[in-house]
Amino acid sequence: MAKKARPEHHEEHADESWLLPYSDLMTLLLALFIVLYAMSSANVSKFEAMAEAFDSVFHGGKSIMDHTSSTQDNNTQDGTKSVEEMAKQAAVNKKDTADETLAKLKQKEQADLTKLKKQLDSYIAKNGLSSQLDTNLNQSQLQITISDKALFASGEATVKPSSRTLASAIANILKNFPGYNIQVIGHTDNVPIFNSDFKSNWDLSSSRANNFMQVLLKNPNLDPVRFTSIAAGEYHPVASNATAAGRAQNRRVEVSIIRNYQDSANTISTVNTSSP
Repeated sequence: MAKKARPEHHEEHADESWLLPYSDLMTLLLALFIVLYAMSSANVSKFEAMAEAFDSVFHGGKSIMDHTSSTQDNNTQDGTKSVEEMAKQAAVNKKDTADETLAKLKQKEQADLTKLKKQLDSYIAKNGLSSQLDTNLNQSQLQITISDKALFASGEATVKPSSRTLASAIANILKNFPGYNIQVIGHTDNVPIFNSDFKSNWDLSSSRANNFMQVLLKNPNLDPVRFTSIAAGEYHPVASNATAAGRAQNRRVEVSIIRNYQDSANTISTVNTSSP
């Protein structure tokens, strides 16, 4: 008796029909994310580009990635700046604004110091003190130079009672120009000094600068925080110490009103500083 043929078993194939809607879903998600990205940057040209991209997706044409690339190229061509370019421009604008502000501050400072110098010069001329006081405005400071004989007796550091009027007048002018640091610097000639009060010219110049500063600060409108007294001794002469006239010029007290805006190269170095 013949054997019945067994039915052959065919391998079952998985249903792949789900791939089509899945790929459509991924395409739509990608398009959605592109739209969200475009909406995060308010740019009309980008919205128009996204509309064209959707049209291309659903009606054929370039792929989304190709279209995105061409859109970026078009943005560059039609004048839309990149984020990097806008950041650079913002940095340039910020620097220009800072430079403009600094220039205005320097201009105001120059006007203030010029006005202060005119007031001091007027006081000097009115009181016949041109042989004892002088002013000089340069790139780092406004400097008032006062002869030692206008303030002190020979070899002494106590401000003469008759000179306190001068100190008071200078203080009254300075009070109208707050906001500047002020250095009071004592200078001597190179003739050695040694007595019970002072062991050296350093000591003499230090005491003279500090004592004159203390008289200035009797004006309550001056801020002591802004003041510094400095001993320069004999080491910064303005004339030769070989003659009596030169030594007289070197014995002096300088009141320096320091600029707030100046090049670092113009910054004055200070030594032997003491505070009130």
